[in-house]
Amino acid sequence: MLHTHLRPLIQSGAGIRFYATAEKSALASLRKKTGYTFANCKKALELHNNDLLRAEQWLKEQAQAMGWSKATKLEGRNTTQGLVGVLIRSNIGAMVEVNCETDFVARNQSFQKFVLNASAACVRYMDQIEGDTNLTKVGLNGEALKQIVMDDGKSLGDHLALMIGTVGENASLSRAICFKAPETIKLTGYVHPAPIEDIPSDIPQYGKYGSILAFKNTSSDSNGEVAKKLCQHVVGMKPDRIGDRSRDEPAKEKDDETCLIYQEYLADPNYTVGEVMEANSIEVVDFQRYECGEKSKTEDENVRAVN
Repeated sequence: MLHTHLRPLIQSGAGIRFYATAEKSALASLRKKTGYTFANCKKALELHNNDLLRAEQWLKEQAQAMGWSKATKLEGRNTTQGLVGVLIRSNIGAMVEVNCETDFVARNQSFQKFVLNASAACVRYMDQIEGDTNLTKVGLNGEALKQIVMDDGKSLGDHLALMIGTVGENASLSRAICFKAPETIKLTGYVHPAPIEDIPSDIPQYGKYGSILAFKNTSSDSNGEVAKKLCQHVVGMKPDRIGDRSRDEPAKEKDDETCLIYQEYLADPNYTVGEVMEANSIEVVDFQRYECGEKSKTEDENVRAVN
């Protein structure tokens, strides 16, 4: 009799345990996917009867609303940390700087994902701009970046607010530089610290420093390995102009450590960059270097037809 009486309770207890396990699984899945707090994910599931898709959408809407509010409240706080994102896709390259308050947030996955998405958005933006026979170069400031529309129909500014709501710290779109090259010019990019694994150039990358190099190459260096090293050199040695060996330049320019072609080549200081370029039949057409947190010299630049 005792066993008969207890059986429904045991079965009921098993059902409760099963339900609790399913509920915990949904909660864990939602937290892993969104990165939001335990309390917020639990509330979202409770409001939507454990429907993961509806709960996730609600969280995003709440985070975006909170993001706009937090962005307004934190607007005056310095954002000197952050990351530089670089993306090269075919004949288009983009480099964007996104800032935050602390290095801790710069290591946050939501922040890093936003930097990658911002880089891709800039490439799509540049794809819509008509190029010409020369290198087209467009600089974007923070306000212009916010207006770029993403694939989901929302602006980068909307996604920035969503990210702020997630990380709980002020963040800002600082600047971007975009290149569109004709068939005669190639592009390559580099970020530092470089990824541990070899990542294809058509996948966005991020680091504290970044560079894009536009070049012409008539040698057999089909993979552009030398050009990639020159791009790395730009990050490490911080040149501010290319220089021109074809004319008799003043001695002071040859002694200028910021002139690219006269700098010691980072990968082999026995040679100058100009000597490496000549030996490999490479002509640098233009370059851009970003250092996270530095003052922008090109923030409002809108340069077209760079020869």
